[in-house]
Amino acid sequence: HVQLVESGGGSVQAGGSLRLSCAASRYLFSGSFCMAWFRQAPGKLREGVAAIYRGGRATYYPDSVKGRFAISQDSATNTMYLQMTSLKPEDTAMYYCAAPEPGSGYCRLGRQVDFVYWGQGTQVTVS
Repeated sequence: HVQLVESGGGSVQAGGSLRLSCAASRYLFSGSFCMAWFRQAPGKLREGVAAIYRGGRATYYPDSVKGRFAISQDSATNTMYLQMTSLKPEDTAMYYCAAPEPGSGYCRLGRQVDFVYWGQGTQVTVS
């Protein structure tokens, strides 16, 4: 049974920082894996904010978070992280970790349908 469990969300003032964690099944860290963070604010579409791929050797961020968010992973503990700094009120959202089927070769934040494994989400509120 493949699982992803997010934690670390909370409330923070603008300019502050948070680190989200995603405890994942070991299976998702196999081979040239891809894992990602998405977020969804009320009334808005879900969007990708960070991806780590090629077995952790490459990362990708959209312009909206580039330079402020950093994705990382620790294969030894099967955990993925999202370090968020210089947080803005518009970063307020439910944050989800997700992964495509390992070995599928899929890893595009713009193709959410390829991400078949999802966590339950953790809320981030920036005021």
